[in-house]
Amino acid sequence: MKKAEPAAPAPDTRERILRTASELFYREGTRAVGVDLIVAKSGVAKTSLYRYFATKDDLIEAFLLREDEDFWRHWDTVAAEHKGKPREELDAQLQWLGERIARPGYRGCPQINIAAEYADDKHPARKVAVAHKRELRRRLAELAQAMGLGDPELFALRMGTIIDGALSSGRALHAAGPAQFLQDLAQALVPKKLSHQRNRVRSGGNADRT
Repeated sequence: MKKAEPAAPAPDTRERILRTASELFYREGTRAVGVDLIVAKSGVAKTSLYRYFATKDDLIEAFLLREDEDFWRHWDTVAAEHKGKPREELDAQLQWLGERIARPGYRGCPQINIAAEYADDKHPARKVAVAHKRELRRRLAELAQAMGLGDPELFALRMGTIIDGALSSGRALHAAGPAQFLQDLAQALVPKKLSHQRNRVRSGGNADRT
């Protein structure tokens, strides 16, 4: 008789609380979700929640850090797949961002949502949100520099603003979808010479000849 497969270990208490809170915060907004609801949905005692998160603000900060880690994990994976090809990497980064926006249940960028909910610059979650956007611009500037653009910081500011707008607008961008929207606007920001270079690479031409 075949032995039954061992049951998968249940997530530890902290992870269960954070996962439940993250789902509720993202779907409903942090101000609309109280600690009692998180306790009820996660099935843990309130004392257990406060053992891991001394305040609700600590829990909100942990939620945003979790989202932050997930975002950059995706970004780093794409960057590794297109190492040494910055123009192709930019297209690929915008592609997965567009797919992220188009996924079912999308409720906007959690960093932007938090920044809108908490105006106090000293709030720990707002600090995470601000740092996330600063890091996005830094990475975009690195790509721009690698592409040989004349003003990487200006490109990063413009492209970052476009990305934030797309993340806030959700799927209501245009018929072709968020990814195409982002790539079309990126095309407008990159000099034609680099755009032609990208097209030659895609078609099998030698980009060094342009």
